[in-house]
Amino acid sequence: MNEWEWQLLEDKTAVDHLEISGIEVRTGDRVRLRPRQGGDVLDIALAGQVATIEAIEQDYEGKVHVCVVVDHDPGRDMGLLRQPGHRFFFDPAEIEALADGEAAPETPPAKPCILVAGIGNIFLGDDGFGVEVIKHLAGSMFPGSVRVADFGIRGLDLAYALQDGYETVILVDACPRGEAPGTLYVLEPDIQALGAEEAAVDAHAVNPMSVLRMASAMGASMKRVLLVGCEPATLGGDEGHMGLSAPVGAAVDEAVALVRSLLDKHLEGKGS
Repeated sequence: MNEWEWQLLEDKTAVDHLEISGIEVRTGDRVRLRPRQGGDVLDIALAGQVATIEAIEQDYEGKVHVCVVVDHDPGRDMGLLRQPGHRFFFDPAEIEALADGEAAPETPPAKPCILVAGIGNIFLGDDGFGVEVIKHLAGSMFPGSVRVADFGIRGLDLAYALQDGYETVILVDACPRGEAPGTLYVLEPDIQALGAEEAAVDAHAVNPMSVLRMASAMGASMKRVLLVGCEPATLGGDEGHMGLSAPVGAAVDEAVALVRSLLDKHLEGKGS
């Protein structure tokens, strides 16, 4: 088969519109995907998803294919640029026209503007304080503008997370300052004074200032960072130890309330 014949086989004719269950649909219209059973496994995984028609094409055999871009695909923009892997082809019988009330594009979820990050090593006694506080917070409902995450000892992951441009970052960690064990602190590091010191990654512990230096060196724009710290009684000693000491364990609920209070102030516009 020569090159001209291959081009002929690959040639597709654009179709202006088609009718689905009595409803006329065109490029740009939104539809719901209803792939047939026994079809391609990826297509079946998209069952029920809402998508936008990117093109309606007819092949050389006269068969019509509907090309769509899925609304909630993180690579949706690539699909609109006709990149493979983000455009999906369906038979007209496998798509369902949306009713008038469903036709408006959904508002994309708000990007989180506050990060609450628990850090610490649960095998080093009270160093697991931040992880425990996040565990208590994780079961709560927060608005979409708040992200609550346990980073443990993954300092590099936290440094990368700080590249996302959060307005406020609340770090929760054990913080030895010489006070009675269980004492809570709210500290605000001076982001402008972080300096250019090299920040090493420790595989067993996370130093908040080292992570902030690393994130800054990577180009993170950090507007405000708060540290909710707790005075530890023990960091596990040479042998290590799982579990918080009594005074630090007793401070967890108070710390949870403190973090909630800081979140409320920010969300009410009083955090500046």
